Amino acid sequence: MAIKIFFPTSCSAAENGLLIGRWLGEHGSAVVLATLHFPFIPAHVKKYLSQLEQVTGLSLSVLGTWSHSKAEKDEKMENFLGDLSGIFNHQPWLRMSREAASKFWDCRVEKVEDEASEDLVLVYYDQRKVMLSELHSASEHSEIAAMFNSVAKNQILYATDKYDEGPLKLTHWQSEGVEASIIVELTKQASVPVCAVISFFVSLITSVCNLRVLSGLPLSFLWNKLSTCEQLGKRLENLRLISSSEKARDHTTFMRKANTVMSLLLDMVLGILLMSWLYRGNHIGQLADALVPVADHVALELQELLQWLMGAPAGLKMNRALDEVLGRFFMYHIHLWISYIRLMSPFIEVILWYIGLSACLGLSVALSILSDIIALLTFHIYCFYVYGARLYCLKMHGLSSLWRLFRGKKWNVLRQRVDSCSYDLDQLFLGTLLFTILLFLLPTTALYYLVFTLLRLLVVVAQGVIQMTINLLSSLPFYALLLRLCRSYRLAAGVKFRILEQKSGTALRLLMQINPLPYGQVLETYRLPYSRCYPKDSWGSLCKKLFVGEVIYPWKQKEDKQD
Repeated sequence: MAIKIFFPTSCSAAENGLLIGRWLGEHGSAVVLATLHFPFIPAHVKKYLSQLEQVTGLSLSVLGTWSHSKAEKDEKMENFLGDLSGIFNHQPWLRMSREAASKFWDCRVEKVEDEASEDLVLVYYDQRKVMLSELHSASEHSEIAAMFNSVAKNQILYATDKYDEGPLKLTHWQSEGVEASIIVELTKQASVPVCAVISFFVSLITSVCNLRVLSGLPLSFLWNKLSTCEQLGKRLENLRLISSSEKARDHTTFMRKANTVMSLLLDMVLGILLMSWLYRGNHIGQLADALVPVADHVALELQELLQWLMGAPAGLKMNRALDEVLGRFFMYHIHLWISYIRLMSPFIEVILWYIGLSACLGLSVALSILSDIIALLTFHIYCFYVYGARLYCLKMHGLSSLWRLFRGKKWNVLRQRVDSCSYDLDQLFLGTLLFTILLFLLPTTALYYLVFTLLRLLVVVAQGVIQMTINLLSSLPFYALLLRLCRSYRLAAGVKFRILEQKSGTALRLLMQINPLPYGQVLETYRLPYSRCYPKDSWGSLCKKLFVGEVIYPWKQKEDKQD
């Protein structure tokens, strides 16, 4: 079995000293984390390692010695490095050195219990990238996962470098100074009071929304039906999440918070751009002037459609009496709707002006308001569809029940099944009469139902497209995508190895590189929760409901969440 040694490239210029790291006994591997310089006191080194073990929970030890000779070999130094193996007594003991004229490091292993384990594999890795990476595809008990875990959990080790005052001098990836940013530090300091203010306003708004006056009927019914209220509720949940003082316990929680912050910022920026466009060039007034003519045009087209249905549509023979009743009934609703639009027309510009201000809350809020406006402007179409669907459904149920009567069957309500039944002559005569009447009236009802169902589906599709756009803005993990684009090593799907040198009699030298997570897997892994905007039932069940006349509600199911 070969012994694998993971060595950080940042330690290549370190001076003579000790190799600090972790031994993975189950995999036969050694992970070098830092080099400790001379001079040092062995007791201080052991005490320092025990303190690190208490903090990180990982067993650290002195794995061997490191020699970086810039001149010829010093026999006294070589003997001293060899004597250190008796002080720290680790098996196996690594002896790594770099000569002045050599391109690679030389490595020897001493105190090996298994004499057959003489093959060495020296793997060079970028300590900074490995520490900041989050490995996804590797198994928890694999060698690569253990190596990544060893590097990531020893961040406290990297807080001490060779320029700090103290008894121990270390070399690792921060040896040239601890990385920091003034902007990042100022942002961290300012985030505390900002989160406190946001948390206060969120709790205040939540307490107001929970008042008994607002939670009772009919306001609670409106809150559940309006997309705007639902979107504002989601925004409150997002603000409650990002303003929480609780520290992210794991990578998933941190990424969810970061993605939520980026989603809110991008949504608000797009909303402010939309608001600036609306109030620049009097676009609000243009929309208000165009809204009433569009509503009148839609009402006029519906009137012409009803007049066409009240005649002989496509040459079909309709029941004249039922056709007149249904046509006049729906025409009356259109007149009511036109009167309502004319009554509201003086206030439309003012309403749109105040609605435009809501775009500062985000583009998704503005799109939700647009969806609610479409629902209100097409409420008469919804009423037509419900009337036609209920009438058509009653006739379909009546025909199916009477058809069972002809076959000597009936529906058993208690057992929920069809049982045999014997009918007398009067029941058969009355059933035949009712079946004939319903059958001849069915084409007229089915035609009205078909036309209004198609109109309703057009409105539902438009609202579905708006909801899909809202879900796209609310669920895309923008921070994860930005991280994958700018620092692809942060989200690792695995590693690959490139051969640097392979000679007989020497250690095999490999360079470990990080494979970034594919964009599709980034979306799948870090996608934020969102509301579904497609039919809850299957397409076959949806077609069945349309055929029997059951009312199809909008595709968006408020109670369904994507976890």
